[in-house]
Amino acid sequence: MSHYLVELYSPNANWQALSTAQRQHFLQGIQAAMAPLSSMGVEVLALAETQPDIDQPSAHRFLGIWRFPDTALRDALLAGIRASGWYDYFDHINAASDTGGFEQHLTALATA
Repeated sequence: MSHYLVELYSPNANWQALSTAQRQHFLQGIQAAMAPLSSMGVEVLALAETQPDIDQPSAHRFLGIWRFPDTALRDALLAGIRASGWYDYFDHINAASDTGGFEQHLTALATA
């Protein structure tokens, strides 16, 4: 069973206060930490800017969508994100789920 994580985030005032060199240094550390993830089975499905011209758009500027083979890897990524200081620089929310289908989802909605 696959497990998913969706992140929505926007730069905050702390990020805006960093110099270009400080931002690059921080992002280089993030890039180095992310490099080995694919060999562990972590898949990046999307890392992109959100599209504001849709019905009911999120106010967040960026999104990340990830797929994991197990929750332990998902939780390890989340711990790494926290430890990196990411949440100090971005207003960020996470949503996680397991694999699900339309019928399962309708049943969950009906009993919510």
